[in-house]
Amino acid sequence: MIESVLTIIVGLLLIFGGGFSLVAAIGLNRLPDLYSRMHSASKAGTLGSGAVLIALAIHTDDIATMTRALAGFVFLLLTAPIAAHLLAKAAYEAGYRMWSGSVRDDMHKTPEPPAPASSQN
Repeated sequence: MIESVLTIIVGLLLIFGGGFSLVAAIGLNRLPDLYSRMHSASKAGTLGSGAVLIALAIHTDDIATMTRALAGFVFLLLTAPIAAHLLAKAAYEAGYRMWSGSVRDDMHKTPEPPAPASSQN
């Protein structure tokens, strides 16, 4: 009984993870600019890969494999979004333009207004 329930959970996690990985791949292909593609790859890719690693941890009978799968999940969860953020920041600094349909650019530096001249009487 418990074996069949675990098999169903593993199957659902694999379908969920595969679906999110597919969405990440479609996003990489269809989104208009580097920043949107990076967002798709980091968010959906992390969730998809994480679900597959958790499915592996549940399915395996070996404690060493389970530990490695869970450690890989935690490592992926901690590093992938940070790496994507740093790559996007570096791409912006290098001059990669945002898509023309982007609504807001929070990284754009507007020149500071000049300081008011002090009146000397």
